Amino acid sequence: MSDITVTGGPVERSDEVLTPEALAFLAELQTRFGPRRDELLAARRARREEVSKTGRLDFLEETKDVREADWTVAEAPADFRDRRVEITGPTERKMAINALNSGAKVWLADLEDANTPHWANVVGGQVNLRDAVRRTIAFTSPEGKEYALKDPDAVPVIVPRPRGWHLDEQHLQLDGKPLVGALVDFGLYFFHNATELLARGSGPYFYLPKMESHLEARLWNDVFTFAQEHVGVPHGSIRATVLIETIPAAFEMDEILHELRDHAAGLNAGRWDYLFSIIKYFRDAGPEFTLPDRNAVTMTAPMMKAYSDLLVRTCHRRGAFAIGGMAAFIPSKDPEVNEQAFAKVRADKEREAAAGFDGSWVAHPGMVELCKEVFTDVLGDEPNQLAKQRDDVTVTADDLLAAGLTPGDRTEEGLRGNITVGIAYLQSWLRGNGAVGIHNLMEDAATAEISRSQIWQWLNNEVTLTSGEKVTRELVDRLVEEEYAALRESVGEEAFAQGEWEAARRLFVECALDPDFPDFLTLPAYDEVLELEKA
Repeated sequence: MSDITVTGGPVERSDEVLTPEALAFLAELQTRFGPRRDELLAARRARREEVSKTGRLDFLEETKDVREADWTVAEAPADFRDRRVEITGPTERKMAINALNSGAKVWLADLEDANTPHWANVVGGQVNLRDAVRRTIAFTSPEGKEYALKDPDAVPVIVPRPRGWHLDEQHLQLDGKPLVGALVDFGLYFFHNATELLARGSGPYFYLPKMESHLEARLWNDVFTFAQEHVGVPHGSIRATVLIETIPAAFEMDEILHELRDHAAGLNAGRWDYLFSIIKYFRDAGPEFTLPDRNAVTMTAPMMKAYSDLLVRTCHRRGAFAIGGMAAFIPSKDPEVNEQAFAKVRADKEREAAAGFDGSWVAHPGMVELCKEVFTDVLGDEPNQLAKQRDDVTVTADDLLAAGLTPGDRTEEGLRGNITVGIAYLQSWLRGNGAVGIHNLMEDAATAEISRSQIWQWLNNEVTLTSGEKVTRELVDRLVEEEYAALRESVGEEAFAQGEWEAARRLFVECALDPDFPDFLTLPAYDEVLELEKA
């Protein structure tokens, strides 16, 4: 028996995943790897402090031999070689079924940014994944509508994304301390499903978010090696795709793949968190890192193109897949809005396919066929384009850090949008919904992070808007009042009273304006969730 204490409340079918054997496995993971996680988080903070003094990141001299040597990652399993369209979404039961019926090649089953750490989501997500793996997942809505798999033999490959290293799971305690959230998410899914997946001709595949160094990848690799031996499945059964969504990781793509080379499947261009990371990392580095309105920063901006091209070149040189970024648009009832949205998504996916990506993400089943069509036009009958080596690409540190060359304006409309979307998203998050449709976009936690970090950056760098007005605390406070009143009116008094609007506003304003910048908005928001669960 493990010494883990479960402090979360009752969740339906929790006994199927929180078994004594599974909890013992989590305890072993925590004991073996939790202290190293803590050391790596401390190393993150130290590195950020050093970079803040110089305003400079660069490729590591001590790993130059890894970048220059010829090596490749392990060949992908047969069912994981065609990834031309991947759908992302939380593990909520109905959305999971819709994703599995979408026609996508891969379902990124999100336990991270499109999810929230409410205990019911943490446990319920594992129950839903267990059923999805066994093709038994079904759901009947309160209105009596039934959801089931259309064709159990033709569902996407399931790829969960556990939480990042920085998040703990407060509902599970070992010796009075919370478990590492990433180890909980990974451990429960792997323990219950690895053998079943392999028997079905697939395997335990994962997306790994928010890493900042190859040493963090090394920790994951050690977790994988131990887990496979402990459960009794072959070494290399696990395959991981790493999201390159922090600016330090962009300088260590080769090294990250090398650390995971027996388990690596590819890299993903996690563009929205990448923007957040740039703002966060260089928030006090001066005006040259002050970006325009977030919606104006596209993948054609010099620094974003450099990052994208380097990712494809690195992946294909190492035999790994390059997966493109999110198309966040969701279909609307307005034909004109739809036409514009589909045109933007098509252009974005055509750019990715032409650049050499092997596939890309969409956030809604209605975008699956478009993405599949664009990549099929380039791939034809081939499952991927690993043969496209991109030897033409040369990217320097200056290219990756060229934030000052990003075209676009800093506008009051952009500032208002950050406030509105940030508060609206956070209100849903506090109520347990991490994937929120706002203004025909499927938003996740990266939305709120970009929004509040950009306000902080503009305020602390005394940005002048196109209106001629300087961003001050007084201006932000006034716009918060106006946008909050507009949100209240738009949702109606009854719905407003039932929500967590005041808590969302307070948290967002604190994280956007507090001089002591919180590394992640979700950390104080999680504390709020724990208080709400007690109430």
